[in-house]
Amino acid sequence: MAILESNLTSDGSVENQTGVYEQTTDFRSGNEMAARAAAQINYHLMGFYPITPSTEIAEYLDEMKVEGEHDIVMVPADGEHGAAGVCYGAAVAGGRVFNATSANGFLYMLEQLPVQSGTRFPMVLNLVTRSVSGPLDIRGDHSDLYYGLNVGWPILLAKEPQAVYDMNIIALRLAEHKDIRLPVIVASDGFFTSHQKRRVQYFSSREAVQRFVGEMPNGYLHALDVNHPITIGPYMNDPDYINNKFQQSNAMFEAERVFAELTEEYAKISGRKYEVLDLYQMEDAEIAVFLLNSASDTAKDVVDELRAQGIKAGVIAPNMIRPFPVKAIQHALKDVKVVLVGERAESFGGHGGNMTFEVKAALQEIHAETKVLTRIYGLGGKDFFAKDAEAFFQSCIDAMNGQDLPAFDYHGHMPGNTEAMPQQLLQPLTKEQTTGFVSVEKDEQTGQLKVKVPPLRALTAKARRLAPGHGACPGCGIFPGVETFLRGIEGDVVVLYQTGCAMVTTTGYPYSSHKVTYIHNLFQNGAATLSGTVEMFHERKRRGEIEIGDDITFVMVTGDGGMDIGMGPAIGAALRNHKMIILEYDNEGYMNTGAQLSYSTPLGHMTATSNVGGQSSGKSFHHKDTPQLMAATNIPYVFTGTEAFAQDLIKKAAKAQWYAKHEGLAYGKILIACPLNWKAADDAGNTIVGAAVNSCFFPLYEVENGITTITYNPEEKNKRVPASEWLKLMGKTKHLLKPEYETQLKRFEEEVERRWVRLKAKHENPYL
Repeated sequence: MAILESNLTSDGSVENQTGVYEQTTDFRSGNEMAARAAAQINYHLMGFYPITPSTEIAEYLDEMKVEGEHDIVMVPADGEHGAAGVCYGAAVAGGRVFNATSANGFLYMLEQLPVQSGTRFPMVLNLVTRSVSGPLDIRGDHSDLYYGLNVGWPILLAKEPQAVYDMNIIALRLAEHKDIRLPVIVASDGFFTSHQKRRVQYFSSREAVQRFVGEMPNGYLHALDVNHPITIGPYMNDPDYINNKFQQSNAMFEAERVFAELTEEYAKISGRKYEVLDLYQMEDAEIAVFLLNSASDTAKDVVDELRAQGIKAGVIAPNMIRPFPVKAIQHALKDVKVVLVGERAESFGGHGGNMTFEVKAALQEIHAETKVLTRIYGLGGKDFFAKDAEAFFQSCIDAMNGQDLPAFDYHGHMPGNTEAMPQQLLQPLTKEQTTGFVSVEKDEQTGQLKVKVPPLRALTAKARRLAPGHGACPGCGIFPGVETFLRGIEGDVVVLYQTGCAMVTTTGYPYSSHKVTYIHNLFQNGAATLSGTVEMFHERKRRGEIEIGDDITFVMVTGDGGMDIGMGPAIGAALRNHKMIILEYDNEGYMNTGAQLSYSTPLGHMTATSNVGGQSSGKSFHHKDTPQLMAATNIPYVFTGTEAFAQDLIKKAAKAQWYAKHEGLAYGKILIACPLNWKAADDAGNTIVGAAVNSCFFPLYEVENGITTITYNPEEKNKRVPASEWLKLMGKTKHLLKPEYETQLKRFEEEVERRWVRLKAKHENPYL
């Protein structure tokens, strides 16, 4: 709690005579309320990585930090696995730690979570639930949440923005309680809760929150007490390991009791009480639905209608599912004749979802005669309307009346219509359409490649690999950049796109903008995936299982921070030297998730997680020099390019193809414009990236088998401009030209110059 109360922007209200603190009524979303709670708690640290729909939490916290509302250390990680590691490292150092994630991001950090619970270091993680790929769907269901049931973290549910705020405050107390000492998950529904604004109340002064959570408990081991050195995470064998798990299990079960105590205490200061189960009209219910989070409120409205008809219906919505509240479930359902468990996730092949199994187990324990039905619903964010709740209750009524219904079924799916199947409008590209335009020959005496590229006008006859009609923003530079590169590629191509704007905007099912075979896997794993495809191609060709004339060229397209989270697999593929091309489009941020900073965001640039204001002057550290990192793996070819210098880029593409066919992996980075998030005119992209080159921020060069050659030197052509000439073209960087940001601008300019001078030295000396 480093910020003093007197320095805060809140009104400093105090406890009134009733014991309930003064609260502000507002209209906010779940993500906003998660950030509000975290800021009022003032955690020591948040490790995070952007993923929809949880990303906004870090964005709001960054905005609030700029305004001086908290001083949480915000650590942007290289991926969710790294973010979880950052959080664990901070937790073992004895501080209060916060994080937020969703979907495959949650799965990516999954192996870290049992480590944290098994070593008993508290923290709070907001899981904003979302569908788990594949196929990719960014909307909300509970498939990620169900993966968290066995990681040893208590799980609190928040069905509305108000509950998101309250549960986040309660969660920290629960995590740090002397009988628990476990990290806690607060789960809310992606988009339904995270983005929808509802009427909320929050404490006007952070004093109420900080009094409730209290000072951080003392007396527990941590890594920073040098006078009492400890070993954290030792190798442990039996019987110690099972004893560890027994103690952890006991702590988990204790969490239900402690949660009840904390919610009683919290009700006294907030006026809001949370039971372990939110029961609606369950006192005499004969039929009931069991639903997690936001869908339960919809079902309550239907209960009112059924009650008016004399039908005794009710709703059960748990506020905690780890530990699973067995006794409360048994009490609520002991006299119910039929309960339908609605599951927004599947346990494939298990004849039900995870909640079904646990409800059934609880009822079997008391020999209840309650019939349990399961309906899988709402997958991929499919809306749950009143008519859907009515269908659930009708199934309960039918089963109660003796009708034979399937115990397990899907709700909301529909049969396909073959007549509505989209027709293939574009024929596969032929060799004649894509071959014979660019040629590459190796000079046997010098070993250098000679590339012949026709005038750009002649290349317009070459077939495009991407069809028009994709969903990119106006002025997006991805596709001019990628298409310009592909002008230099001859023959058959198979592309793999990592997650990002280029992927999302070209493959909205059932349509595709790709005229060639396209593959997508996880954000971080593209290079590994394509290397497997490459090796399978060559092996099947060797075995005679496929017949093909010229070899296929395999190209991975990545961007939007893909070479942050995917850096490890990319380096692995490079070190193995697979015959493929990695093409990175650099738009200087995570633009597909809302313009958060990436490691390619330059120093001082404004993003959604590096805001500009009194406490911040944009991104606080320099951008990653990915071409140099890839060159250090000793791959045959590395290059940089941009559509503003089209002939240069096409020539390098042709070289990349030659190296990928004959020697091994080639990597290229192209700078592309993002007018929306760079805050620039839609038609200014070519000018902006051209200025980046002429300012020497983005120099054009290539590294062939370790030898660096600058392919365009703006100094030699008397075209070099100051970095400020580039920065003034974008709204995200104009602040750097103001006097108050002079120090940050100087740091940026010095780094640009340092890298340019170093590159010129490499150009002049083949041994560098």
